[in-house]
Amino acid sequence: MPTHEPHAAPSSDVAFTPTVKAIQREKGSRRAYARQEEAGGWPDRVTPDLAAFLANQTSAFLATVNAEGQPYIQHRGGPPGFIKVVDARTLGFADFSGNRQYVTLGNLRDNPKAHLFLIDYRTRQRIKIWGTAEAVEGDDDLVRRLMPEGYAARPERAILLRIAAFDVNCPKHIPQRFDAAEVAAALAERDETIRVLREDLERLRGR
Repeated sequence: MPTHEPHAAPSSDVAFTPTVKAIQREKGSRRAYARQEEAGGWPDRVTPDLAAFLANQTSAFLATVNAEGQPYIQHRGGPPGFIKVVDARTLGFADFSGNRQYVTLGNLRDNPKAHLFLIDYRTRQRIKIWGTAEAVEGDDDLVRRLMPEGYAARPERAILLRIAAFDVNCPKHIPQRFDAAEVAAALAERDETIRVLREDLERLRGR
């Protein structure tokens, strides 16, 4: 359950601005979200379910915004669990070398507010995480702790995201898709089953 200071604004206020709440009233959904806010809003720290979800993810989208308010979304990927839990309120990952545009780094220097969007097509689940992000340069120990073991990539720095709130969406409209490696493994298992059944059939025919 989320924890909050007495009379503190609910954590969901990070997304539900006064304008958003006004539109919710116009559209008829404000009452349901108001009840949620009375309980403190969304979780604001890592839960066991969030940690388990992150441990299986190979892809994420990091949103930042520059000083002029122009948003930018950058994909980040790696082996399962490349986004790690640093502490109860902080996530982190090694930032691998890329095309050297450094748009995300520039945005974070102007504005630390960030959003991490994760979607698991296999389970049809998505999680939205609001917070503030920091690019940590020159901390080799932190990078080593965040670097996926045996992964062939060159880390340049660490990115830390301090969680303000997160929300779990329903699976509606999420198409179910599977990773190529998962499909290949399932097909290999099917082919092996067919091979064994054929051998059994040939033995029965021989009798």
